[in-house]
Amino acid sequence: MLKPKQQIQKWATELDLDHVKFTDTSLSADGEALQRWMDEGLHEPLNWLNDHGDMRWTPSSLMPGVETVISVRLHYLPEDVDLAAALKQESRAYVSRYALGRDYHKVLRRRLAKLAKQINQAFPGTESRALVDSAPVLERALARKAGHGWVGKNTMMINPEEGSYFFLGEIYTTLKIEPDTPDDQDRCNDCDACLKVCPTAAFVAPYKLETKRCISYLTIENDGPIPVEFREPIGNRVFGCDDCQVICPFNKYPKTAKLDDFQPRNNLDTAELLDLFELSEEEFLARTEGSPLRRAGYHNFLRNVSVGLGNSPRSDAVINALQLRLSENLSEMLNEHIEWALKRQYDPTRRRRKLRR
Repeated sequence: MLKPKQQIQKWATELDLDHVKFTDTSLSADGEALQRWMDEGLHEPLNWLNDHGDMRWTPSSLMPGVETVISVRLHYLPEDVDLAAALKQESRAYVSRYALGRDYHKVLRRRLAKLAKQINQAFPGTESRALVDSAPVLERALARKAGHGWVGKNTMMINPEEGSYFFLGEIYTTLKIEPDTPDDQDRCNDCDACLKVCPTAAFVAPYKLETKRCISYLTIENDGPIPVEFREPIGNRVFGCDDCQVICPFNKYPKTAKLDDFQPRNNLDTAELLDLFELSEEEFLARTEGSPLRRAGYHNFLRNVSVGLGNSPRSDAVINALQLRLSENLSEMLNEHIEWALKRQYDPTRRRRKLRR
């Protein structure tokens, strides 16, 4: 039998995982950096990050006896899907490229759970736990320590050869395995393209994101109204944002997904805003079955699409659709966004703008 590290890597390859690396559990410096960011209030309104104390940077608090963290990379970018060009087609909906296909939690968790089971069976007495956004884990810090790359100025994990369009997952295990050597050289140097391109000026400084300004937060995690100041800059982005990845030089030739799970479903890569806005709740649920878009929920998704329609070219069809939805009175919050969109449609002097710090 192969040595544990080589055997686990072989199993991972058979499970179609792209890269598997190993690290220890020492994260004190990363924990201190996270705490400083939170002390500045830049994580708000994601106040659940305050939960669990120091568990994020002390893996043994989450899983007693853990000796090794297995850090896994899985690429998701579909082939032949345009990136920046879609943002210029203002009548179309832009969905973050990670969310075009099947929910990665399901895809990656199933593979990691199987790998963890193989480890436990092959090495008696070993306990292993698969983690995919299911527990307080500093996954980017662990990936950096394991040698997947470095954390860029846009706070994304970047691999120098393969870019940043990948998911991360972990297995905590009591099996002691020699750590890989980090290759966390910061290659951003004096490039700040990602900071300048952000439509809502969410980066307060290099490597420092203000959550409440981030379009991904505003269109996915946010369960309330989108602040008016951010609506024009959001443009046609109805679920997430990729701008700070698209412009990154290391994503000029990114590695694409080998799994069919991440290929676009239901034409989400080319969907028209108006078509999405006219979906009934039943149609929305049917078209987003097994999709990350379910996370936003129907009313919040319509909220996002309303903003997109407000920023789209003036159209009688759009105005009629907005007025029809308004008459349905689905919710006070949604009505307010629809009314904003109607004012934008009727405003001949409107312009698109990007926020600056």
